[in-house]
Amino acid sequence: MNKLIKMGLIASLALTLAACGKINQENYDKLEVGMELATVENLLGSPDKCDTNLGVKTCQWGDTSKYIKVSYAFDKATLFSNKGL
Repeated sequence: MNKLIKMGLIASLALTLAACGKINQENYDKLEVGMELATVENLLGSPDKCDTNLGVKTCQWGDTSKYIKVSYAFDKATLFSNKGL
């Protein structure tokens, strides 16, 4: 395998592992009602996906087997859930 491709794969894996490392019970326990998205992102990193429905934005960190979800109303966290922590 070409050296540049190997370096790219290693960098991608490192970023994935670093993001997954933040999806844990300790960080979930730090979430508080009223937190702004930017504050949650400082704790968990950028969300893997966000959806908005009827004015409520829900963001997920992680995948279908292990995740933290946070819902926001008026740009403030209102509800949290998790799986696989």
